Amino acid sequence: MTEKEDHIYLHLIESAPFNKGRNKMYAGVPGNLVAFACKLSFHRGHDGFVSFLAKSKLIDHYQQTLQATHVGGHLMVINTTGALKLIDTYFRS
Repeated sequence: MTEKEDHIYLHLIESAPFNKGRNKMYAGVPGNLVAFACKLSFHRGHDGFVSFLAKSKLIDHYQQTLQATHVGGHLMVINTTGALKLIDTYFRS
């Protein structure tokens, strides 16, 4: 993760080989990581905004599962509304 002027940028979202497919060891790891980045973005004054580059075959998946918006090329952005949904999903108190 890198803190930019107005958001948090995630360099790479990738699951470990043992945590892919039907027999993965842990569920929800990528979503939890992104939710943590959203939470950090709020704490740093960036209103929950997070960006990352997606592999083209995962763009639709990230739109559905991470509330991300495809803004062109491979760039994805999670805005305040999406960030709040992710935080609520992964960090319920």
